Amino acid sequence: MKDKIILLVEDNPDDVKLTLRALKKSNIANAVVTAGDGAEALDYLFATGIHAGRDPRAQPAVVLLDLKLPKIDGLEVLRRLRADPRTRRLPVVVLTSSREEQDVVASYDLGANSYIRKPVDFDQFIEAVRQLGLYWLLLNEPPPGVPGMP
Repeated sequence: MKDKIILLVEDNPDDVKLTLRALKKSNIANAVVTAGDGAEALDYLFATGIHAGRDPRAQPAVVLLDLKLPKIDGLEVLRRLRADPRTRRLPVVVLTSSREEQDVVASYDLGANSYIRKPVDFDQFIEAVRQLGLYWLLLNEPPPGVPGMP
């Protein structure tokens, strides 16, 4: 489980710290790559821009994607991931504070695997991240042929 990378796409530094703390507190020791906006996330996933030297076949086990992002918003990131055969089947969990029904619908319409609203309470957030990590990193069986996954 440790060798599976998590890509956290989040622009709020406090939410990044909170998520990393929740992962650590939940004993999820996987490497976490953070992207502060949608453009950086796409650069990482497609090994372009600042991530041009990265092996594009080594994909994360799961992408935790916020929706309200600078440069390129989360829904557009999701749209581009699903449009490309290299990332079409990559597990994407929308992890956001948005309570807008249209964001939930649009996320699933664009192929999100899950939509989780960030709990306000820290203990509930830790529990949500723990369950998310256990499911996507340990229990979930990825489709065969997904780059970077067994």
